[in-house]
Amino acid sequence: MLTDEQVAAMSPHERAALISRLSNHPPPAANPPSRWLPRLVRELRMVLTVGSVVVLVPWIVYLALTLPRVYVAHNWDVAWVGFDVLLLAMLLTTGVLAFFGRQLVSVTAFATGMLLTCDAWFDVMTSHGGDTTVSVVSALVIELPLASLLVFSSLQVLRLCSAPMAAAAQTGHAWQVRIPLPEHPGPSVRP
Repeated sequence: MLTDEQVAAMSPHERAALISRLSNHPPPAANPPSRWLPRLVRELRMVLTVGSVVVLVPWIVYLALTLPRVYVAHNWDVAWVGFDVLLLAMLLTTGVLAFFGRQLVSVTAFATGMLLTCDAWFDVMTSHGGDTTVSVVSALVIELPLASLLVFSSLQVLRLCSAPMAAAAQTGHAWQVRIPLPEHPGPSVRP
């Protein structure tokens, strides 16, 4: 058995390896054979994300200046029913993952919360006449509170799952724990 002093004397990498061993997870490889591939994929994702932001800003300005205020949409029924079927599938998946206590629930809960937020937005913004009151009440009483619950729950699951890594990195904040990549063995912390 290790004493507190022995654990305190360990390096962050040694603590991460100990936590991995105790939780039945294999420790991260010290020198994985393909170190460049995860880094390349990460950098590609960052370039695509930043590129999307750069393209989206002028696109939003263009739409704001050119879209008509009123537009007759084709396949309106199919679009809304399809969206609600997707929302139903995500709610069901989130419920099943939560029931079985799976970490993946953090992803589905967050995505479902965002879908509910979009649903509330488009319901309110596209409603007309008497439907507007129903849409606003539905958004404020059902959709947005449920979306908030799902998003905050997903963040709580993320904190719980990253707590061992935060402890190994000697920080109390899960948001400071970096994604473990081959070039960063074990948990590390951003300043």
